[in-house]
Amino acid sequence: MVERVAVLSDIHGVLPALEAVLAEQDVRTADRVVLTGDIASGPQPTEVLDLLAGLGDRVVWISGNADRELLEQRRGAGGAAPDAVTPWAAEQLRTEHLTLLDSAQRSLRLPLPGLGDVLFCHATPRDDEEVVLVDSRPERWQEVLGDLDQDVRTVVCGHTHMPFVRLAHGRMVINPGSVGMPYGRPGAHWALLGPGVDLRTTHYDIEAAVSRVARESGFPDAAEWADYYLRARASDIEALAVFGPRDGRPGQEE
Repeated sequence: MVERVAVLSDIHGVLPALEAVLAEQDVRTADRVVLTGDIASGPQPTEVLDLLAGLGDRVVWISGNADRELLEQRRGAGGAAPDAVTPWAAEQLRTEHLTLLDSAQRSLRLPLPGLGDVLFCHATPRDDEEVVLVDSRPERWQEVLGDLDQDVRTVVCGHTHMPFVRLAHGRMVINPGSVGMPYGRPGAHWALLGPGVDLRTTHYDIEAAVSRVARESGFPDAAEWADYYLRARASDIEALAVFGPRDGRPGQEE
């Protein structure tokens, strides 16, 4: 029986951050490690995928929009790239990496002690790019979660790179934050579930990680990318302001 789950979201191809989280005792002993999407699109895509693949069946892969975009870019079906790192990362992937990302689930439903039936997804249960935030309106949560089976009592999602726990229409909603691209404060953010909810931050040597990514990645802008994202130069307030229009707020347009 699965009793404890470590949730790692939005790793975004940052190997030092992933290594730091995987070294945590509670991650090593968790019954499952659930990846809630956006796993490889970043400066060290193959290294991250190789490390995770080596953990075997204990890891559950859920696809995010950035994983889908990697596959689309590699297959020439994605149109304009969402950023500079995506087309570069897509070209680094080997056949086995494409197979891994292709086989990732859109969502996972899993019963956990203390939390009931838990639905894991990337952005929302119905879409891999949809935005919900800690301060989303009750009407927005009803719109996003209204079609779920009533037996689902907990929803775990990522996508917005900021950790939170809140109630929405009687359901617990959990965002573990981002392992590799945190907004608001540095560190690798993740969650431990069962029987309660524990939002965790793994602190690691950011300076060394920035230097390592710049040195080891073949991405031309790796140094600038690592400096911005690993040091969390985007604040949570700035991120909320950018995401807000995508949350469908009255008077705001995308």
